[in-house]
Amino acid sequence: MPGLTIIGTGHYVPGDPVTNDDLKRVMDTDDAWIRQRTGIHQRYYAPEGVGSSELGAKASALAIEAAGIDPKEIDYIVAATMTADYVFPGIGGQVAEKLGLGWIPALDIRQQCAAIPYAIQVADALATAGAASTVLVVGADAHAGFMPWTDWDVVYGKTERKVSPEAYARATAHRGLAVLFGDGAGAMILRKSPTPGHGFMSADLHTDGALAEGIYIPGGSFLNRPYWTPEMYERQEQVPRMNGRELFKSAVKRLPVSVRKLCKRHGVTLDDIDWFIAHQANDRINAAVRDALKIPAEKVPSNIARFGNTSAGTIGILMDEMVRDGRIQRGQLLCLFALGAGLNWGALLMRY
Repeated sequence: MPGLTIIGTGHYVPGDPVTNDDLKRVMDTDDAWIRQRTGIHQRYYAPEGVGSSELGAKASALAIEAAGIDPKEIDYIVAATMTADYVFPGIGGQVAEKLGLGWIPALDIRQQCAAIPYAIQVADALATAGAASTVLVVGADAHAGFMPWTDWDVVYGKTERKVSPEAYARATAHRGLAVLFGDGAGAMILRKSPTPGHGFMSADLHTDGALAEGIYIPGGSFLNRPYWTPEMYERQEQVPRMNGRELFKSAVKRLPVSVRKLCKRHGVTLDDIDWFIAHQANDRINAAVRDALKIPAEKVPSNIARFGNTSAGTIGILMDEMVRDGRIQRGQLLCLFALGAGLNWGALLMRY
């Protein structure tokens, strides 16, 4: 039986790029330091007042246009973000409203950077169950709100003033995380493939709650009364805490297992896979996973240098670029894999 396939893609990033040298104005870092550790050269930040729902809606509009369908044909949304416009609700309903889709069901999922493999599996299950026929999957994140500086005019080069020593030290304390993230969204329109054997095949997905604090935001916790206090801000608890070493080890150990398990399940080899579409978290992580699988670098494309880590947006952004420039072709075998906060991770196979 055919599975769900992608009939249109789109992506959107806000404003002008912010380079590594721009970040040098507000914390102790430089281009060489960031590139060596992450592979990132630049990223984008949403302006104040623009959230992940707006980014997601703009990416989705481009995906709808690419699919050549009437927006009203979409009958379900699966939306993913870890940086919703509000603590609650999620962004699915807002994306639908911005696109004028009416009262269709909009499911919000919380798998963070690992969201897209989960979202596609859910979308395929909805279609198989007859609950949907045309599904919009959108991943969007706006990380600017947890950046550890307030001097945005300095970051954007709108002033020559120096930041205060206190502000510089505060931002520098979080530089290992702050240099990673950018804002953006990727979207896909999915329908059952008209070709038997094409579309979504299956996924191998996992969650390990013991590693929930591998990367998390300690502030705004509903373990507290109230859930937010001035002291949390003073301790900079709106900025995520990250155990980078543990995340690296988990990705390199766990992702290859999922990829190999899928290959065995479907009787294909790693050589049979045309493209490995990885979440763009860090070039060093993806290189290590690639080496563990012993697959050629040219089969694992990367665009993190230009966008940074857009969390739920990365896979959609990369796939949209590859579809539009012709690298991804109908009939090719794709393997998507990702690891994100939760700890969530896994891979999926689909015949595009």
